[in-house]
Amino acid sequence: MTTAPAQQNSPQDPSLVLEPGGQRHRQLAKATATAIFDAYETYDHRFKAITQRARQRFEECDWHAHQRDARERLELYTQIINEIVGGLRTMLGDDVTGKRIWEDARQIYARLITRRNDLELAETFFNSVTRRIFTTIGVDENLEFVWFGATWVPSGETPDIFDVFVRLNTTESLIQTILKCYHFQGGWADLEGDAAKVAQELDNYLGQAWDSPEFDRIEMLKSVFFRNKGAYLIGRIRCRNRITPLILPLLNTSAGIVADAVLMTENSASMVFSFTRSYFHVEADNPGELVGFLKSIMPLKPIAELYTSLGYNKHGKTTLYRSLYRHMGNSTDRFQIARGAKGMVMTVFTLPSYDVVFKVIKDRFAYPKTSTRQEVMESYRLVFQHDRVGRMVDAQEFENLTFHRDRFSEELIDELLKVAPSSVKVTEDEVVFKHLYTERRLYPLDLYIKEMGMEKAIAAVVDYGHAISDLAAANVFPGDLFIKNFGVTRHGRVVFYDYDELCLLTDCNFRRMPESSSYEDEMSAQPWFSVGKNDIFPEEFERFLWFPEPLRKVMNEKHGRLFTVEFWQGMQQRILSGEIVDIFPYPEENRLNQQSLPPCEKTHDS
Repeated sequence: MTTAPAQQNSPQDPSLVLEPGGQRHRQLAKATATAIFDAYETYDHRFKAITQRARQRFEECDWHAHQRDARERLELYTQIINEIVGGLRTMLGDDVTGKRIWEDARQIYARLITRRNDLELAETFFNSVTRRIFTTIGVDENLEFVWFGATWVPSGETPDIFDVFVRLNTTESLIQTILKCYHFQGGWADLEGDAAKVAQELDNYLGQAWDSPEFDRIEMLKSVFFRNKGAYLIGRIRCRNRITPLILPLLNTSAGIVADAVLMTENSASMVFSFTRSYFHVEADNPGELVGFLKSIMPLKPIAELYTSLGYNKHGKTTLYRSLYRHMGNSTDRFQIARGAKGMVMTVFTLPSYDVVFKVIKDRFAYPKTSTRQEVMESYRLVFQHDRVGRMVDAQEFENLTFHRDRFSEELIDELLKVAPSSVKVTEDEVVFKHLYTERRLYPLDLYIKEMGMEKAIAAVVDYGHAISDLAAANVFPGDLFIKNFGVTRHGRVVFYDYDELCLLTDCNFRRMPESSSYEDEMSAQPWFSVGKNDIFPEEFERFLWFPEPLRKVMNEKHGRLFTVEFWQGMQQRILSGEIVDIFPYPEENRLNQQSLPPCEKTHDS
């Protein structure tokens, strides 16, 4: 348990000097800084210990244990922060909000972390403590590590994090050499065969993309990236000033480890590291350098999302916050109500020049919504803890954000004060948000199918059905299947982003519609039969999922099973039996014909 260390002298000891700068003041500042530093080291040690278990889970096919590890790691940061804040309140007593103590503690802490490879993460940890102690509105540059100017992004060129491979003979022999550097319990099922397939894909791709299969070298990160039932080897191919990703997803089968795909485009890499997927478990002694390497193969991916994808979601949030304020210092547009149908539970606004939406919970929900504010927040928490399978947007939760009022349209100011006065405070100069969520901005599906050409609209409708199926496989029922609650990413992938009615699929009771006894029953606005709180009637979905022709026909042809009780009850049974369905972050056509290999089974109870 992380607590503040015991003091040699009590804060009430009259022998100590009380004025700022005195012995007692210095002791408290030093003790505070040291306690936070020790707490961060505890967090870092435990975070890495959980992360390191991912290899064993993968090798033993212990997927449920990996899911438990993922939840444990997600909760770790808040747990450690709660412990150190409680310890500091006890240690400092009435001096816990003494700003002079904290200003000096910040300087001492800065010296303690100066040589760390994860300096930026340690700063964020200190900020989390001070914001909890002081309930800071906006930022306090005297109490926090704050910098809104330009920052140095590591290049990812540090040799310690990757190995270099040069082709001396054939591409196939080079790939064999690369694969042999990664050792897994149980070994490879067919290393030579996989190397041949990967080499052929690589040569074909470079021949088309670069007009030649020639390249200077391949650089592969030493750390393996683990997530769900997969492992990923991440690298880059270099030729003069050109660079392209090389990502090899691995699966563990009953025959051994196999390479499941070869991904060599920026878009495919971005989808693997998507903001709609759960976080990787990867060993990173120097997180910044790892992020720099990833940025080199995904230049459009925000730094904040890369940190978050590695499990450093708190620092990802800090980086997003700083990026937003830097952007606002170099832009002049105003926040405005987001495009799309207005939500019944959330009011949503955005800055046109910035690729993020801001969501504030309304004070009162429109009929027929019956959720409470707490239930909505619990739904967002469920999404944070759950496997998002590439179909749910990662949301960042903020408290006490401030913006200049002149950056808000009057229409938006009126809307915020009308629907969410308990969460928003507007002064002559500022707009203060006591609580809000941020998400990456998407193209609302209802607008997308109206505004895009028919080919893209059909593809979106088909993927909408796949999204619902994927969510069901992950034990998630969206609750509200209206297409206005789904959006389209820049890759054309349909994802869910409105979580106020979300629940676990296994908590639902899927029923058939009872037959009516009369024409009057059928025409009645109210059901003629009893309906429980968790009762759901899939036959009704088709009536509510509005699509114009020919999109309605496409939906029925491709995903008609979603309108049957059998599909939903069958998925429930698969989940209750312990099955974890494979949902890959790359298209089926990218797979290297491994579909016939049976999956491995857990070798022992953990």
